[in-house]
Amino acid sequence: MPILKQVLPYHHDSARLFERIAHEPWAMLLDSGQMLDANTGKPGSQYGQYDIIVAKPITTLITNADATTIQDGNEVKVSTEDPFALLNQLLKRYPAQDIGVPFAGGAVGYFAYDLGRRVEKINDKNTPENIPEMMIGLYDWAVVVNHKKKETMLISHGFSQETEQNWLALTHLFQDAIKPSQSAFKVLKETQCNFSETSYCNAFDKIKAYIHSGDCYQVNLAQRFSAEVSGDSWLAYKKLREISPAPFMAYMQLPNSQNDFFQVLSSSPERFVQVIGHHVETRPIKGTRPRAEDLKQDLAYAKELQDSEKDQAENLMIVDLLRNDIGKNCETGSVKVEQLFQLQSFANVHHLVSIVTAKLKRNASAIDLLRGCFPGGSITGAPKVRSMEIIEELEPNRRGVYCGAIGYIGFDGKMDTNIAIRTAVINNQQLSYYAGGGIVADSSGSKEYLETLDKASTMIKLLKFFQWRD
Repeated sequence: MPILKQVLPYHHDSARLFERIAHEPWAMLLDSGQMLDANTGKPGSQYGQYDIIVAKPITTLITNADATTIQDGNEVKVSTEDPFALLNQLLKRYPAQDIGVPFAGGAVGYFAYDLGRRVEKINDKNTPENIPEMMIGLYDWAVVVNHKKKETMLISHGFSQETEQNWLALTHLFQDAIKPSQSAFKVLKETQCNFSETSYCNAFDKIKAYIHSGDCYQVNLAQRFSAEVSGDSWLAYKKLREISPAPFMAYMQLPNSQNDFFQVLSSSPERFVQVIGHHVETRPIKGTRPRAEDLKQDLAYAKELQDSEKDQAENLMIVDLLRNDIGKNCETGSVKVEQLFQLQSFANVHHLVSIVTAKLKRNASAIDLLRGCFPGGSITGAPKVRSMEIIEELEPNRRGVYCGAIGYIGFDGKMDTNIAIRTAVINNQQLSYYAGGGIVADSSGSKEYLETLDKASTMIKLLKFFQWRD
């Protein structure tokens, strides 16, 4: 099949394009954080070059516990095979060449943290979140927005005959008037949390005891926040990207078991793993300070973070863990630490970010790499499996999408995924999100608790904006 391309009008705000399909089943936006400056009305922060929009998948994979349901056209089958292997097999049906864009078709979706139970053996203590562990669509077309070149392209490898048959309708779809939002978004009740400060500190003390006994070096402990909501989640996401633009944002409209939809809203600053050709990159984040409105105080927080031996040590532990994880599927000797402890500042926090690169083995796929690193070490701890066991023991809820991964794997083998932090799920009129941090030997319980609130501040601000008042 020939490559299908259609130039579309460019706009710096890809939300305007996505709004045409935002309420469609399996509609997804991978958003690089390009936003208008609120004061000037001109394009402001731009973290990434590309935004990707997809809908109407040709195949879907939904994993619940040990079973994956694959709907391929009108055919439906259920498999207990490894979900990563199933996705690998499906992608191999559609071999494609790199045609100069990050994504022209392939897999898009999420891999929940709890999918890690298919990779590592972890005792099941907590009740699952009421959503699947994996939801992936295979898409035969995509809208790709290139902010650097100010270009928008509808593009496809043309594997599905329906794509070619519907091409004219697709081009019109993204040029027609925007569909209005369904209903105002409202937060109906005060936010609840599954930890009090006392219970969080009790869990913190147990982790410190495990560290001092030699069980582990670092454990990521997270608390879950939830609130009752109603209305159009897309409106909440548009406000989220205004409050806290980030380089690895995402919005997903997905079917749930009640013949309705749930939504994933991600404002993640962290890349998990990227593959371009045989080049592999991961960018772990460890080390956090809050932002301050006062410039002097803000710079002081940033310098304090950069000078912190504790935060550097915490970051280095995860860098070493990820070097080992990506090394499972990369050429011997190719794993390199390109940068350590780079300061990156976002809307609500400063972070320390490191960059690790490698060369993918010729017989390994992007999915092999993803599975070998899953779930990400920056949000489990070290050693990984023992940290995951402690997380299961001490956290009252399973994590769901939080600390899993969101992103794409193209038919051409390219991949880019985030770590799903700063991420909310809206399902059955409940919005839930998590915030956590890595605990090491010299961590302070009160400071770690406050750090989780710093990380939750974006979602707290979002919910306050939509708080319903009679």
